[in-house]
Amino acid sequence: MLIASLAILVGFLLLIWSADRFVDGAAATAKHLGMPSLLIGIVIVGFGTSAPEMVVSAMAALDGNPELALGNALGSNIVNTGLILGITALLIPLTVHSGIVRKELPMLLGISLLLGLFLLDNNIQRWEAIILLTGFFSVIGWSIFSAMRAPAPSVEDDHLQTEVDEVLEENTMTLKQGVLWLIVGLALLVVSSRMLVFGAVTIAEGLGVSSLIIGLTIVALGTSLPELAASIAAARKGEHDIAIGNVVGSNMFNILAVVGIAAVISPLHPVPSEVLTRDWPVMMGLTLSLLAMAYGFKREGRINRVEASLLLIAFTAYSSYLVYSATQSVPLIS
Repeated sequence: MLIASLAILVGFLLLIWSADRFVDGAAATAKHLGMPSLLIGIVIVGFGTSAPEMVVSAMAALDGNPELALGNALGSNIVNTGLILGITALLIPLTVHSGIVRKELPMLLGISLLLGLFLLDNNIQRWEAIILLTGFFSVIGWSIFSAMRAPAPSVEDDHLQTEVDEVLEENTMTLKQGVLWLIVGLALLVVSSRMLVFGAVTIAEGLGVSSLIIGLTIVALGTSLPELAASIAAARKGEHDIAIGNVVGSNMFNILAVVGIAAVISPLHPVPSEVLTRDWPVMMGLTLSLLAMAYGFKREGRINRVEASLLLIAFTAYSSYLVYSATQSVPLIS
């Protein structure tokens, strides 16, 4: 158990560090190849914050543990909305200005409903996973098309481009160094994910709890740390739309790419019934709450400290219930 715990701890630390190196290398390579900074922000940086979930879930599926992959995806969305946005808005109340976020939120709601539809038969077949991955590439394509065709940059796009430009100016890597860190970062992502999956599965087996619970809690929290850092940093700079958009984009990626990749590798069947009766409804409830807060209806959309506290309470209640359920299922040692 000690070795498994160390594997999780080291795996998390290496996962976060390697994700940063992967993004830095990818951004530097794209810059040297002449890719516009806005597209670097949308595609590479956006992809990079979800890279830990994608690689961990792919490794779990390859190891024949798709429950861990599904738990990681759903749990990460719950962590992103309940914990990360809750903490960020509690520290710095968030105001929603951008039309882009308001367009993406209904899209996230539709994607979440699609996942629920696929879960109705307690299976996610390979053809359903292909639909999810097709949706993932469609979202990427839509983001690029919208950014390139917009007559004038939106507030969010302008902030994002400025932020990425600043990062790229600080990044003095040559093309050779960029490619090297791109490869090394990706390799370390795989290695750290292997360590994390090994530790998580070992602890789950040792405690007698399901891999789904481990994925929903420990793994989801650890792989969502890049989103926490990115959202707080954006909020401190006054870029509230980026803080919210980072979570919304990550949640879409988790459903479309993380679940899609895992189920293409190893179709998810049977999916535990608790996913549809417990975990998916919580994810949907938090998504609907975020939608109501961001739109604001007769007032400006925002997440104030009261609403942030409600998000945190919902996350804490859900996590506590998971821990309680896990402890109840652990067999007593006589």
